[in-house]
Amino acid sequence: MKFGANTWIWFAPFTFEELDETAARMAEAGFDIIELPIETVNAYDYQKAAEIVHNYGLDVTVAAAMAPGRDLIHPDRDFRETGLAYIRHCIEATNTLGATNLIGAFYSSVGRTWYSTPEERARLLDLLVVQLSSLSTYAADHGVVLCLEPLNRFETSFINLTSQGIEVVDRVDNSSCRLLLDTFHMNIEELSLGDAIRSADSRIGQIHACENNRGVPGAGHVPWTDVAQALKDINYTGPVVIESHTIKVKSIPRAASVWRPLAPTQDAIAYDGLKFLKQLFD
Repeated sequence: MKFGANTWIWFAPFTFEELDETAARMAEAGFDIIELPIETVNAYDYQKAAEIVHNYGLDVTVAAAMAPGRDLIHPDRDFRETGLAYIRHCIEATNTLGATNLIGAFYSSVGRTWYSTPEERARLLDLLVVQLSSLSTYAADHGVVLCLEPLNRFETSFINLTSQGIEVVDRVDNSSCRLLLDTFHMNIEELSLGDAIRSADSRIGQIHACENNRGVPGAGHVPWTDVAQALKDINYTGPVVIESHTIKVKSIPRAASVWRPLAPTQDAIAYDGLKFLKQLFD
């Protein structure tokens, strides 16, 4: 099992100076993976970023940001085309960064919620499966795996549960379309985190190990022993990445509802969290 952290913990938008400093410190602390977001198209030189992080011996996972206007199931065709183009760009960037996993809520813009009748939902699911089938083929051609992330009910009204994600992944039926399960979202939506993880089984491509308030993993009330046991039960050995956000970034608080510091320091979220996770999975 390899452990990582998303750079959103410390900074956004992206700068190479901060990336170099952060990658060096993460490698020294014992992280295996650095997760790099792609907030805007061509916001930074992906090849240069790859050289920096690989210089410190770190692997990479990539996070797509489904901002307003990026959507695969929106009624407006322009929104859907924008969403498809953005995800294809992220797939290409993931390949350039030397990464395999591209994670994100690959269905609609984060924060967009609406009520659907059962008939409307079925129609939108059909559309999503068509969209993701095309994207998964494109991802496979680039050596990339899409990891679809269910979000909590306050960030989307479409894919909230592991079971809903399983339905999509099974219908797409492509090894380049898997699941990312995030314990922050699961803690809100699932009756049992352990049972949800076991139900997803080999469909899981990545785990986000996040506390119930996105603070330091192990400091809140996420049932971590259940999570660890379930991952052991399914023989999961993939990436386990800490994701949180800093209030210094103006674009993040509105999307993730982060209005106050979540820990004494941002470093505590990553480095204290890493110590906890390593002890937990030992």
